[in-house]
Amino acid sequence: MIRQRPAPRSLGILFLVTWCGMLASPAVSRSAEARPQPAGLAFEDQFRNRREIGAMRGDVVVLVYANRTAAEAAVGLGRRLHLRFHPTAASAAAEEWSRQPVTPLAGWPAGVRVPDVHVIPVACLPEVPKPLHAVARSRLRKESEFVSVWLDFEDAMRATFGMVADEPNIAVIDTQGRTHSVRSGHLDDLGVAELAGLIERLRWQARADQRTAIAPVSAPR
Repeated sequence: MIRQRPAPRSLGILFLVTWCGMLASPAVSRSAEARPQPAGLAFEDQFRNRREIGAMRGDVVVLVYANRTAAEAAVGLGRRLHLRFHPTAASAAAEEWSRQPVTPLAGWPAGVRVPDVHVIPVACLPEVPKPLHAVARSRLRKESEFVSVWLDFEDAMRATFGMVADEPNIAVIDTQGRTHSVRSGHLDDLGVAELAGLIERLRWQARADQRTAIAPVSAPR
């Protein structure tokens, strides 16, 4: 049995914060076609830095979120996904854990930027009143010194992507800033491998999008 390296202290905050939720339902994978597109979705992290999905256009973004009872599972899932695409993080110092290089894509054209994969924890705190937002940020800064945790005080994650209580939730955003899919439920090794395969395909799709964007248009005769 493979023993996993304990999650860095910087991710321990996800055990401590209260997450947003709604009525529980079975684990599902949901199409996001009818949902609002998240390109303009923005939050602040615990350091008051503005974080926008649109700023990561060109990369795959994986937002991991859950309610309080599923926080531990969400932390474990997010860590597994991060290590899947940034394996050197397993031996990196805590302050470098989230800065490791992404795995290359075999056969990717030389000189063309390889799409990264950003696995981002989002703490949903709609029940925290505005006068206590500063307290929440302060606590997060102490518990997560190096990893940015996006703070959702407005219940935007649930409104944008939906959510299943008591289960890890994952919103996958493609390299064009579009919601590809939303998944809920505990993933076994096969489920993680399937999700990683999807993310890999989305990374490759970025190359197809680039070719389409620069394809010349035939002049009318």
